[in-house]
Amino acid sequence: MKLEKISHGMNEELSNWFEAIVDSAYNGIIAIDSSQEIIFFNSASERILGIKKKEALGQDVMKVIPETGLVNVLQTGVKEAGQQLRVGDRKVYSNRTPIVYEGEIVGAIAIFQDITEITETRRKLEKTENDLEVLETILDSAYEGIIIVDQNGYITKFNKAYQDFLGLKEEEVLGEHVTDIIENTRMHIAVKTGEAEQGHVQRIQGHDMIASRIPIKKDGKVIGAVGKVLFQDIKELESLAQRTGSLKDRFNYYKKEIKRMQEAKYSFDNIISQNKQMKYLKKIAMKAAESSSTVLVQGESGTGKELFAHAIHKASYRKYGAFIRVNCAAIPESLLEAELFGYEKGAFTGAKKEGKPGKFELANGGTIFLDEIGTMPTEMQAKLLRVLQEWEIERIGGTTRIDLDVRVIAATNEKLEEEVKRGNFRQDLYYRLNVIRLQIPPLRDRLDDIPILANAILKELVKELQLGPKELAPQTINSLSNYDWPGNVRELHNFIERAINISSGRRILPEHLPDVIQPSNKSTKESDNWNLKQVVAVAETRAIKQALKQTDGNRTAAAELLGIHRTSLYQKIDRYQIDISRF
Repeated sequence: MKLEKISHGMNEELSNWFEAIVDSAYNGIIAIDSSQEIIFFNSASERILGIKKKEALGQDVMKVIPETGLVNVLQTGVKEAGQQLRVGDRKVYSNRTPIVYEGEIVGAIAIFQDITEITETRRKLEKTENDLEVLETILDSAYEGIIIVDQNGYITKFNKAYQDFLGLKEEEVLGEHVTDIIENTRMHIAVKTGEAEQGHVQRIQGHDMIASRIPIKKDGKVIGAVGKVLFQDIKELESLAQRTGSLKDRFNYYKKEIKRMQEAKYSFDNIISQNKQMKYLKKIAMKAAESSSTVLVQGESGTGKELFAHAIHKASYRKYGAFIRVNCAAIPESLLEAELFGYEKGAFTGAKKEGKPGKFELANGGTIFLDEIGTMPTEMQAKLLRVLQEWEIERIGGTTRIDLDVRVIAATNEKLEEEVKRGNFRQDLYYRLNVIRLQIPPLRDRLDDIPILANAILKELVKELQLGPKELAPQTINSLSNYDWPGNVRELHNFIERAINISSGRRILPEHLPDVIQPSNKSTKESDNWNLKQVVAVAETRAIKQALKQTDGNRTAAAELLGIHRTSLYQKIDRYQIDISRF
């Protein structure tokens, strides 16, 4: 209460002057008496603390400002300078001191300042300084020479690459006008015009450089410019352009090769046939192309199984995806799993250190063609079955499962049903593959296709070999139609290519065909007619082969079907050199 008496004892005009001075102070000022009641609370305190003066005066300071340290100063009589405290959402810097009168502590006073904005400004300043250091490091680490000038063309930054190029230190050029340091410069012009100059040739110290100059603008006003030397000599650019062009050519080549390897070559238009059974198979295959169901293509070697696989992919909605071919018979058993499913780095000795995606992974979104599926080892059959069930794979040595969206087409020249009975092929995998089955007939069972196939192959080969017009003589077609074709369409293609190379004229005659087709007819001319003995031999050969096919190679049953004695059948088989192992 002594402090109040002192206050009352003051001249009233002096007291008013004192309050005016306290209220005018930028810093907050609060005073309490010996009973902890607030007796001074200036306007700055209202602003900083958000508390009205009339609500604070006469109140216990601990109720108004719980965070205050004034009570402690009042009790201890010890000054507290440079104290920081948080009041609400504000950060305050405070000096507190006791009020002493006639040797006795009669109150305490605090003078404080809001440092929230100062702290935030300091934080931003520190961040800006850090950013500037990072920028300095980036500029000095850059390969290109970089220079920065102010709005008057005076240098403010000169990075290390430019220093090394000109043989000058940054401290030697800072503050100098750019025209005094760099010959043929246009930096000062870029500042004046505000227009960027990209890729200009500038000659400095006998070198033709590629340089760019870009104005720096703020609020629409040019405040400087940055210049960049892209190449210290234009020869560097020419060398780089040559290397880039070479790399681009190689990249495009490999890109085309990969695309060629991973796309279907043939469509249904390439499957040429007038045979009723083949037309039916094409119709089924076209329907199969509309779905993603697994397709099993069976048939002898050379019948065109892969042709159907290509056509199905190309006619499907997956035609823009990859078409990955895998010959299961051509890959060693020890490598088949890695080829199909891929592996992670270090999965096994000899593995690529970066790992490798498998064929299924490469075919994702497209089609995988598993040729010679019948040769797949039993252990791999089980793993393939799981893929077809779960539609996911896991690389060798990996832990991540990869989801699959792939169409599977399998092909074989073996009779899988018999392989299943023998225990060589898993029955459950066979059922998974045999969703849509295409049994391609051998060429000997569709001899009506010989004329159109032979002429189509001839046309294709003439174009490929860049030859003049060629045609097959009627007798040549007749000879081709009476051959057994153990190698099917592939063998037909081979024979016609041979005949094209042997023939010298426009017409391909029977004599241009291999001896295996009609060994007894090689000396005949185009106008010659077959004798009865030859006609009978051809007819008997075809009848015997047909009978053996229908009886699955059972010669006794075939003889009964032909209406001849079994001994007679054996003699004819030997005479006509018929290979019964094929039936």
